[in-house]
Amino acid sequence: MQTGFSNAERAEVLVQALPYIRRYVGKVVVVKYGGNAMVNENLKQQVMEDIVLLWLIGVKIVLVHGGGPEITELMDRLGKKPEFVDGLRVTDKETVDIVQMVLAGKVNKTLVNLLEMKGGRAVGLSGMDGRLIEAKIKDERLGYVGEITRVHIQPVTDLLDRGYIPVVSTVGCDREGNAYNINGDTAAAHIAGALAAERLIMMTDIAGILRDRNDPSSLIPEITLAEAKGLYETGVISGGMIPKVDCCIEAIRQGVKNVVIMDGRVPHSILMELLTNEGAGTWIREGE
Repeated sequence: MQTGFSNAERAEVLVQALPYIRRYVGKVVVVKYGGNAMVNENLKQQVMEDIVLLWLIGVKIVLVHGGGPEITELMDRLGKKPEFVDGLRVTDKETVDIVQMVLAGKVNKTLVNLLEMKGGRAVGLSGMDGRLIEAKIKDERLGYVGEITRVHIQPVTDLLDRGYIPVVSTVGCDREGNAYNINGDTAAAHIAGALAAERLIMMTDIAGILRDRNDPSSLIPEITLAEAKGLYETGVISGGMIPKVDCCIEAIRQGVKNVVIMDGRVPHSILMELLTNEGAGTWIREGE
């Protein structure tokens, strides 16, 4: 296959990546997967390739996924109109059944199958397996939308120890057996925190945190928690970016070394972020 690169150039790329590979081998990296990278078939294939490549070189990858568009699509087919309050899906008993079917069933097993086809070893979990994600009602207006109360991380660590890629769908449960729809970013932050992950990667549909939301070139490549507070106050972090950055800050407070919000629409953005010196989004860290 002709790629335009000589063998020497390919070898040089691998050598340049070596310090980054050394940094992450044996470390846990959690990837929150969603947005356009999930519904675009070409991007989906590339994300799975990135994850398998990292797994093959010894990185302990955990993939946490959502599936909002697929849930909406099935609701439409069933004649059920989606409702949202403050950006969160109102989830009655019928809707939580749909969420469970789509996330823990179709989406989760599709991703597991793709990873296996790319040469990885993956096992799918929902937040209900092993009571991985325990939750309670977040807001009575939202129905079965869950607020995480506890994470039992052992099902994930058991899979990592046995050399698998855990693929986690964000459905939680309570002690009474109720299922809950859990926000994917929140679930990823709590899981990464429970694992004391080296890095949490939040894939989004924008380049990262922008000083001017209409100008992709105004990307802020790196911020500390203290700087994030100032960006809230000046309105740079606003709208839909607020809950996402809140989750990143929560992950760091729970023990994650650093978090990156990056553009999942860019091909192979995960590899760019982890194995190059340029990165692919906004890096959030605790401090100096």
